[in-house]
Amino acid sequence: MLKSDWPPSPPHIQLHTDAIDIWLVGLEQSDAVRAKLWPLLNDEEQARAKRFYFDIHRHHFIVGRGLLRILLGRYLEVAPEKIVFAYGDHGKPYLPNTTLNFNISHSYEMALLAFTQGRELGVDIEQIRPLEDAAAIARMNFSAKEVAEYTAVPDDQKPLAFYNCWTRKEAFIKAIGEGLSCPLDSFDVTLVPGEPAELLQVKGSLDEARKWQLHTLNPVERYVGAIIATGQDWHLNCRQWRDSDFST
Repeated sequence: MLKSDWPPSPPHIQLHTDAIDIWLVGLEQSDAVRAKLWPLLNDEEQARAKRFYFDIHRHHFIVGRGLLRILLGRYLEVAPEKIVFAYGDHGKPYLPNTTLNFNISHSYEMALLAFTQGRELGVDIEQIRPLEDAAAIARMNFSAKEVAEYTAVPDDQKPLAFYNCWTRKEAFIKAIGEGLSCPLDSFDVTLVPGEPAELLQVKGSLDEARKWQLHTLNPVERYVGAIIATGQDWHLNCRQWRDSDFST
């Protein structure tokens, strides 16, 4: 796992209504860890894991979904294998009959898992890497304002600017549960490196944007993320799930 300065998991976790807990986890785990997590998955999840063509994708899914169940179980004080998911119209998973909300994102060998009480939220993580067609992707998906700002950024800052924008937009569409049915150019976010993360407008509405709070995340070297949730009265608890925690 790449080195992160996020603190390790505490002995006991409790989620307060004015907080969002976000966990960083390395998806590259041993056969022994995956064997421990496999029984926590239900029949549908195990069948889904078996459908992955590449072993690495199957392995990452097992670790990510297994840890999601472990953490949800700790927050809800139930056995991880007893967690029952429901799904929204666009496939976003949620827990019925509880105020606990969650979201998960992964990129290559890293994942972020976010949890909150009574708020809508979305999270995204991406590995920062050069893209030859980044400018074309930006023109196809970013708003006119975002394209102009991205174009004006110095070349050495363009990779981070691109992924700042991408993760913030992905986090928002995940939070509202609409997925890619929500046009990415229908809302604006900030993207210039060093400037605060902010949702600027949604379909021309400043009031709608003000309902949300957006933060950038720097969980580990060469990765950037974003977290967004409703309300202005919450703070972040950033933690990392260490490989050794799987043995406890």
